[in-house]
Amino acid sequence: MTSDTPTTPDVPKPGPRPGSAPGSGAERGISRKTLLRAAVAAGAAVPLLATGGVALARDAARSSDGRQLTPTPYCDDGDDLTPDQMEGPYFKPNSPLRTNLVTPGTPGTPLTVSGYVFGRNCVPLSGVLLDFWQADDNGDYDMAGYTFRGHQFSDATGAFALQTIVPGLYPGRTRHIHVKVQAPGEPVLTTQLYFPGEPRNSTDMIFDPALLMNVRGAGGGKEGTFDFVLNVDGDTGPTDPPTDPPTDPPGGTWASGRAYTAGDRVTYGGRSYRCLQAHTSMTGWEPPNVPALWRSES
Repeated sequence: MTSDTPTTPDVPKPGPRPGSAPGSGAERGISRKTLLRAAVAAGAAVPLLATGGVALARDAARSSDGRQLTPTPYCDDGDDLTPDQMEGPYFKPNSPLRTNLVTPGTPGTPLTVSGYVFGRNCVPLSGVLLDFWQADDNGDYDMAGYTFRGHQFSDATGAFALQTIVPGLYPGRTRHIHVKVQAPGEPVLTTQLYFPGEPRNSTDMIFDPALLMNVRGAGGGKEGTFDFVLNVDGDTGPTDPPTDPPTDPPGGTWASGRAYTAGDRVTYGGRSYRCLQAHTSMTGWEPPNVPALWRSES
C-alpha cells in the first residue's frame, strides 16, 4: 500500500452471514474495495485522485519524481469474490479473439478497461478467458455480427486490457459491460461491470455497487479499472520436490500454440472435440478443461 491510499469510512462490519463457516470469506465482512465502490455509488466523500477516480493504491502509485508507476496487482484476503449476474438476452458464442473492439470511424467515447484476475488466495491467474460484449454508442447490440464483442486471455501476471467505448443506454438499464470469466478447467463466471456516477444506477434493479469500475478521464476518453476475484485457488508454483511425478500428456491432434477457428475438429485423450470459439491454444487449455472453447463429440 502507498501513502496515497485513502482510509475507508468508519462502517461497522456485519456479523457472519447465515450458514457461513467460521473463518470463511463470508464472515470477514465487507472488503475495502467493495466499500469504496459502494461509497462512490452513494456519492459519499471518498478521497479522490486529481483525475476524479477513487484513490485505490494500484492507480495512485507514483515515483519520487511524480511519474505514474506501472500498475501492480493488489489483493488482500478480505477481498470479496466477484459476484455473478444474469447473462441477459444478447450474448453470442464464438466471439473473435481480440483486445480492441473499436474500428475506425466508430462513434463513442473511447474507453480502456484494465485490471487483474485473482484467485481467492490472492494469487494472480494467468490464461483466464475473458469474453466481453456490450451495446454500441446508441445502446444497440449487434446480433448479426460481432461488433463490440471479443474475447482475450489474462497474461502471465494475471493482467488484461480492453479497448472499447463507453456503452450507450437502452430502456430499463444503466450503462454496463457484460463479461464471462473462466479460469482453466473451472466454471464460468458471468457478470457485468458498471460506471460510477450514472443516474440510472439508483433505478436499475440489477445494478450491484460491488461491480463498479474505478473510472477516470483520460484525454478525450476514459480509463476504467476492475480486478476480478474468482472462486478458485491460484497456483503458487510447484513444490520442491514435486508432490506427484510428472505425467506425459494424452496423445491426439490438439496442440498448444496453434490458432483454431470455430468449427475445427481435434482429438485429445481418445475423444473428439469441435472448436466453439476462435483462439490460440495454450498449455492448460486442453479441450477437456475449457468447455467454453471445445465441445466433446464422442
